[in-house]
Amino acid sequence: MAIINENYLKLQGSYLFAEIARRVAKFKEENPDADIIRLGIGDVTRPLAPAVIQSLHAAVDEMAQAATFRGYGPEQGYEFLVSKIIEHDFVPRGVQLGIDEVFVSDGSKSDVGNFQEILGTGNTVAITDPVYPVYLDTNVMAGRTGFFQHGRYENIVYLPCNAENGFVPELPKAKVDMIYLCVPNNPTGTTLSKEELTKWVNYAKANQSIILFDAAYEAYIQEAAVPHSIYEIPGAKDVAVEFRSFSKTAGFTGTRCAYTVVPKTVMAYTSKGEAHPLNSLWNRRHTTKFNGVPYIIQRGAEAVYSPEGRQQIKETVQYYMTNAKIIREGLQSIGLQVFGGVNAPYIWLKTPHNMDSWAFFDKMLSEVNIVGTPGTGFGPSGAGYFRLTAFGSRENTEAAIERIKTTFSIK
Repeated sequence: MAIINENYLKLQGSYLFAEIARRVAKFKEENPDADIIRLGIGDVTRPLAPAVIQSLHAAVDEMAQAATFRGYGPEQGYEFLVSKIIEHDFVPRGVQLGIDEVFVSDGSKSDVGNFQEILGTGNTVAITDPVYPVYLDTNVMAGRTGFFQHGRYENIVYLPCNAENGFVPELPKAKVDMIYLCVPNNPTGTTLSKEELTKWVNYAKANQSIILFDAAYEAYIQEAAVPHSIYEIPGAKDVAVEFRSFSKTAGFTGTRCAYTVVPKTVMAYTSKGEAHPLNSLWNRRHTTKFNGVPYIIQRGAEAVYSPEGRQQIKETVQYYMTNAKIIREGLQSIGLQVFGGVNAPYIWLKTPHNMDSWAFFDKMLSEVNIVGTPGTGFGPSGAGYFRLTAFGSRENTEAAIERIKTTFSIK
């Protein structure tokens, strides 16, 4: 008989956003006339930049001619895109990378979930809490955890981030091997200073750990002192892998393009202590299981770095950050405790009267027809919190805040 991977049975219920979709669909079926505003899942609403659209059209035309048609491309990404990534995203920040240290993919979610495959199942994992569910769930699937008990998985080191500690995780008291950091953080919208990131790099070097650094929202950083890449920290190229995406930066959530940086100096070890570069292992996994991002899409991503594209992307980011300001200041005006929304498109709020996160979700949906994300879906430290996104339209954002003001004021 076929035996299943029983680690999947350890997963708790459905994926967070699938459960949200189920509840919203049920409510909509029962209330077909409800005008629902969705500020829950972090999906963008602004169209692709004109420079990107123009480049996509040109690439489609190329595919219609035998002389310029492209079939299989390099699994790691075309050099025309990788060189632009390095030139614009890293060189201005003093970071030098080789062409073969950047791997283009169809999304950071895929890469974050897949990267753990090249690391041993006996590794101890640390995750900030609350955090994006994929980090935890994929390690459960791989068998690095025990069972779910008392709101937590066994064998996972949770690093609580809350209002009391300023959403800054403390270094683990015990040695860990894999560390997930999401900066700017999803869901809290908070960041870490250069000094705080330096502590993590030093810890990883001292313990031969690997930092898996998700920088999907770096383009939203507004404050000059906040690092955009972990490689701005001396020594990080020896211990860190960085994930980036065009999804939230350039509206590629439905177009799918991202990249992962794996410096050749990042090492992991065999059980005998022999060092192996993760770059070559990831390249082997990537080329075996992935056929590359389509040529047309990579041409669209390349246009993000053109002078016109950069300006248009900047305008889109500012549009969403204005939404974030509207949400943040609107919630603060009625006495709610609010975090984030300054360097990230997420607003993290304390539920009024210490209401349960899912109870607040249901109240928001039923009373004001607004969809957000319950904090407990991101981890135990998310209890009593709630996430709203700034990715809606301006009209819906303003309407949502007015609805909330009339219902949830605690002043």
